[in-house]
Amino acid sequence: MTALARGWALMVCALLLAGCAYLNSGRQNADPSAFWSGRLALQVDGSALQSFAASFELKGSAETGELILFNPLGGTLARLVWQPGSATLHANGDVQPFDSLEALVAQATGAPLPLAALFDWLHGSNTQVPGWQADLARLEDGRITAVRSQPEPTATLRLVLDK
Repeated sequence: MTALARGWALMVCALLLAGCAYLNSGRQNADPSAFWSGRLALQVDGSALQSFAASFELKGSAETGELILFNPLGGTLARLVWQPGSATLHANGDVQPFDSLEALVAQATGAPLPLAALFDWLHGSNTQVPGWQADLARLEDGRITAVRSQPEPTATLRLVLDK
């Protein structure tokens, strides 16, 4: 995976974490018509500090869905599509296939993300995951902060959802 595609994949994975924090309609996470949109900011600490901000649209569930990241002018930065058994990252004219969303996330971040817990957080259930702390105190306002303390590198994600 190219460095640029890896960077977009990292942002996509972070956005997945963020987008899963809140559901506008209150539907169950298996609803393929579920939809979220908003803005995110991600900071990943490590040997080289990485920061990123983007707008997004997230559709679907942990099982099947699509995530699109947009630049400030509304252009598409990256698109991730997943279903059971496969995930595909589309960025900068490149297409990167993976066996699963979990495989894409692990490749992009160097560690697995708690995808099942993300949709629990989305529904307001603060499911505990080792190494992660989700702050759902402002969920009603469409805001969430999630911090990964372990495994390294640490990361802080802030999300503001459109109303």
